[in-house]
Amino acid sequence: MRLNQKIALITGGAAGIGKATVKRFAEEGAKVAFCDVNEELGLALLGEIGPEHDFQTVDVTNRQAVQDWVDSVAKKYERVDILVNNAGILRDGVLVKVKNGELVKQMAEEAFDSVIAVNLKGVFNCTQAVAPSMIKQAGGVILNASSIVGLDGNYGQTNYIATKAGVIGMTKVWARELGGSNIRVNAVAPGMILTEMLLSMPNDVLEAFKKRPPLKRLGTPEEVANLYLFLASDEASYISGEVIRIDGGLVIGT
Repeated sequence: MRLNQKIALITGGAAGIGKATVKRFAEEGAKVAFCDVNEELGLALLGEIGPEHDFQTVDVTNRQAVQDWVDSVAKKYERVDILVNNAGILRDGVLVKVKNGELVKQMAEEAFDSVIAVNLKGVFNCTQAVAPSMIKQAGGVILNASSIVGLDGNYGQTNYIATKAGVIGMTKVWARELGGSNIRVNAVAPGMILTEMLLSMPNDVLEAFKKRPPLKRLGTPEEVANLYLFLASDEASYISGEVIRIDGGLVIGT
């Protein structure tokens, strides 16, 4: 019960890594308030973990909706101990594609703006809403979802990488700004994790992905959730401002 009676907020908690984290935190004694834009999946998960927890439909790009959510959770549970900024989207595409000297394709402005809004500004919105409560109670943990591509880059992901690199920068700034109030801020950088998105890919693509890390397999959402659990617990009480990879050794294997 490493999070016994802790109040944890988790964004994008209805599926994938977010869902695994919601369930893992609940198993370890936390009261979990999670949000997602998918109401159906969110309510189904709430039914699994029990009525002592809380689900709300929230778009993290909407500052007022985020503030209302955080305020309602703080009122219901009287404190906020942990924030996991997990919500994120993909809109992959090349910067430009030129054929025979002519521009034939480029990343759409909408694809860039929407990913920035969710993956970067959404993290900013949620952290800014939660921080005053944590400062007032003189303690808290903020965990941000980055990615190994935010560290190493990847073909066709200009928008996504911009957000994940930006999250790393914000993590380090907030660790400095909030550390004096006993608030720890860290980022997690997953590699290829077997979420619904990967499961939707053809088997031959999945098999190729499995061969890339030295461990010769894909990671699971539960393994990432376990890393979040460690960082949220008192076992990580002197870790702040860090970016921790969870990628099966992918870089050393390439």
